[in-house]
Amino acid sequence: MSAGYDGRTVLDALSLEIAPGRVTALVGPNACGKSTLLKSLARLLTPAAGTVLLDGRDIHALPTREVARRLGILPQSPIAPEGITVGDLVWRGRHPHQRFGTRRSAADDLAIAAALEATGTAGLIDRPVDQLSGGQRQRVWIALALAQETPTLLLDEPTTYLDIAHQIEVMDLLADLNARTGKTIVLVSHDLNQAALYASTIVALRDGRVVRQGTPHEVLTEQTVAEVFGLDCLVVPHPRADRPQIFPLGRRHLDPTKENHPC
Repeated sequence: MSAGYDGRTVLDALSLEIAPGRVTALVGPNACGKSTLLKSLARLLTPAAGTVLLDGRDIHALPTREVARRLGILPQSPIAPEGITVGDLVWRGRHPHQRFGTRRSAADDLAIAAALEATGTAGLIDRPVDQLSGGQRQRVWIALALAQETPTLLLDEPTTYLDIAHQIEVMDLLADLNARTGKTIVLVSHDLNQAALYASTIVALRDGRVVRQGTPHEVLTEQTVAEVFGLDCLVVPHPRADRPQIFPLGRRHLDPTKENHPC
């Protein structure tokens, strides 16, 4: 598949299969094509060449409502309508399950309540979204995606604006969803260590191409990190998990003549 914007190619003859029922992290440097790939998978961007298949069918040949029932997406920096409350925004996640003229059902209420509870935003239900902090807004948007109750979630940097505690809460939530329901989750991440801890598959991209795809151990090697990011690093085992962890090496750490203190 090839895709881009205004005649500029971003993804160049990219071939990728997403494993169902697993957590896949897309990693790579800025402007490597991660978000473009996610938009292509979500049918928000039409490929210039090639095809995106959803369960074996061309995603662009499927009805919009059917795609919305099967794919939930959280884009980068989504914008809420002015003055909308948290409850009303999350309710919008139920629209793919509605038909014209039908009323909100008990199943809708349960899905909305579960999504709010899972993201720790139930207490914000009557608050206007534009009065929330950046971290609160991000969790509310994740609640909307959860309320959609799709078998696949596509998340573009879901921990943006969150402090470290809330980042881990969100990643734990996604991991629990995957383990409990078998939901397929594809997320863009700039944090290699979080990707290593939470994803079963990592796809490393550079210049619109897949450089390496596989398990964290297979992808997050010192050689691959150097090739993809142009970064020298150490890769060591996590002390409590069978996952690799990345320690970047700056010029100070590589030059033996430099003293290892900040001043």
